[in-house]
Amino acid sequence: MTYSRITGLGYYVPENVVTNQDLTQWMETSDEWIQERTGIRERRYFTYGKDTNASMAAAASRQALDRAGLSPGVVDVIVYATITPDYFFPGSAFLMQRELGMEGKPVIDIREQCSGFVYALSIADQFIKSGMYRTALVVGSEIQSTWIDKSTAGRNVAVIFGDGAGAAVLQATPSLDHRILSTHLHADGRYAEDLYVREPGSSRPNRAATKEMVDEGGFDVVMNGNAVFKHAVLRFSEVIEEALAANGLTPGDIDLLVPHQANIRISEYVRQQMGLSEQQVVNNIQRYGNTTAASIPIALAEAWEQGRIKEGDLLCLAAFGSGFTWASALIRW
Repeated sequence: MTYSRITGLGYYVPENVVTNQDLTQWMETSDEWIQERTGIRERRYFTYGKDTNASMAAAASRQALDRAGLSPGVVDVIVYATITPDYFFPGSAFLMQRELGMEGKPVIDIREQCSGFVYALSIADQFIKSGMYRTALVVGSEIQSTWIDKSTAGRNVAVIFGDGAGAAVLQATPSLDHRILSTHLHADGRYAEDLYVREPGSSRPNRAATKEMVDEGGFDVVMNGNAVFKHAVLRFSEVIEEALAANGLTPGDIDLLVPHQANIRISEYVRQQMGLSEQQVVNNIQRYGNTTAASIPIALAEAWEQGRIKEGDLLCLAAFGSGFTWASALIRW
């Protein structure tokens, strides 16, 4: 039986640090207000002319490949998660593939929002376990600073999001001791409009994007904050318990929980529900904000850099996002 194992992790965050105080030049807010509601102190915004969604992903991927001791040429497939591609089409995976010189290798673009990286990890895991591929590059990358409304009207959303990219290299292994144990994916489209951006949409008269759509707020993020919070705390706990039960384990077996960095209050609620200590949960939302599909790989790569992940550790990744989507992965490092 063939399994998959993460052999390299990498991340890239833009150099442009935007503090809560910086946001006060655009909207009525304060550092205290933002930290109380989200836990965020600062986030990164991309630099126009230097960073793109694909270039950030390429930087994260190069670091992950280097740490795995591999060259881009040995990768069999790229699975790329983002909701903020450089082009409407084709996806940024193609642009990153070109930048890394991986022509001819298949790319898969997915849009699963904040659950994107775990979904992508699961897809790559299935390819490797089936024997179709032996090495996969899994990426999450987002540039969100360009579409958020930075006025007072949009502050409930604008203060949350940041830019960045993360990547993981998966390779085939026969080991039962060091591998992805299982992944668990869910979605419920009944709540699609509780967190969404309506435009540009193809099911509109005339052109898919017009000035009127912009003026009417069609490109703004619509979020029912209360509904998202209530569903998130429920689904996070459910999907973590599901992964543990599938492997005959309990919350006490978890060495490190790496949740999607949505809101420090959500992470703290889940931590308490699972009976975990603060040291057993990775939180870097304070410095990067919510980077959507990039948040888990950034947090995972940072935790590895900091020596928080040791051989034999049981890691749990968990996410919840627009769609609604929720997902988890259990990994024996």
